[in-house]
Amino acid sequence: MNEKPSSRPARLLGHRDFRLLLTGAAAAQTGSQVTLVALPLVAVMVLDATPFEVGLLTAAETAAFLLVGLPAGAWLDRMRKLPVLIRADVVRCLAVGSIPPAAAFGVLTMPQLYLVGLVTGVATVFFDVAHQSFLPAVLPREQLVGGNGALETVRSSAQIAGPGLGGGLVQLLGAPLAIVADACGYLASALLLVRIKADEPRPEPAPGRSLRAEVGEGVRFVLGHPLLRAIATATATSNLFSAVLTAVQTVFWVRVLDLSPGAIGVLMSVSAVGGLAGALCAGQLARWFGQARLIWLSTLVTAPFALLWPLSGGGAGVVLFGLASGVVLFGAVAYNVAQVSFRQSVCPPELLGRMNATMRFLVWGTLPIGALIGGLVADAAGPRAALWLCAVGFLLVPLPLLLSPLRRMRELPGPDGTAGPAADAGADSDADAAEEEGAVSPGPS
Repeated sequence: MNEKPSSRPARLLGHRDFRLLLTGAAAAQTGSQVTLVALPLVAVMVLDATPFEVGLLTAAETAAFLLVGLPAGAWLDRMRKLPVLIRADVVRCLAVGSIPPAAAFGVLTMPQLYLVGLVTGVATVFFDVAHQSFLPAVLPREQLVGGNGALETVRSSAQIAGPGLGGGLVQLLGAPLAIVADACGYLASALLLVRIKADEPRPEPAPGRSLRAEVGEGVRFVLGHPLLRAIATATATSNLFSAVLTAVQTVFWVRVLDLSPGAIGVLMSVSAVGGLAGALCAGQLARWFGQARLIWLSTLVTAPFALLWPLSGGGAGVVLFGLASGVVLFGAVAYNVAQVSFRQSVCPPELLGRMNATMRFLVWGTLPIGALIGGLVADAAGPRAALWLCAVGFLLVPLPLLLSPLRRMRELPGPDGTAGPAADAGADSDADAAEEEGAVSPGPS
């Protein structure tokens, strides 16, 4: 390759449309990380919610992946993706923006939080599926790993800065007012996306094809592909038990560890350093081990650290919780960079929306189930018991990958079924593109 490695970040960030997409993602992700701290604190500290009610709130935020996850992909394959991204950001801005005034007038209730969670969840389904399907229209195939890595770097950076900011805002202004930052983030993202000029032609649906037939085509593509099937199973398992964690961790922090909102924000920010490290290292790891090996190694090595969650305690014992979250998040981000880039490159362009929607339906559809399980277990046996369930569940995540052909592969195949160009250590390859990602400086998707 004639181009020096140091020129790759400049080439990627020099792409105007990708730069706007990346900046918009940074704004939206930072705001949503503030709400990740503030919204459950609104439920626990303002509305005195039970563990089950907090679990139900988490379920409401993710139920949309079960309700509209599959048809969303077929609809999106019939339309341009950029307008969908903009509208989804506007809807999310208005939904979360309704919480502060309701709290100010004393009329905020748990049903409103459930409704906000459901509405933002539906908008997020369309946004996320469109976002993953839109990236190949902005960047060429050889830059997809770099682009996904940059987006993961933004996401991980937001996970570091956002919770600390959110905890500080909650401590200073109260949980409801802190959510204003999320509404502003979605608004900023929409304003940046409006400026993108990418040439995205309107898809022409095949004449006479029903929505049901098109949805079925996406499902058959994913379930009929042995590697995508294994990735979907592992990611669905990870998300199921991640939802258990999300549903109970705020209750555990506030009512068991007696942490303040500021301390909770700091804990989440410190934990997120692992995600940033995963995004920065994913390219080099792909080069060392191969993209296929990275997918299963990243989960096999990091999943056992989940056992530290239920072992954590007050005072210095909270460090165990942060360490577990940081290591598990490192593995999750490295895993995501490898497997999402593979999904985008192996799928025909006309199937991208349906493939991504099918994957999201399968892997995110377990989130509301996990949240309800977490809430029920925490209500019946306490938050620590729910964390033990989560930790043991994480040990199961690598199994579908180890039982698949991935265990015997170094590099992933391209669209024609042949091994990717990174099979040779010195080749211009997906590993080189991953190195690009690591230089740009961002979870299961």
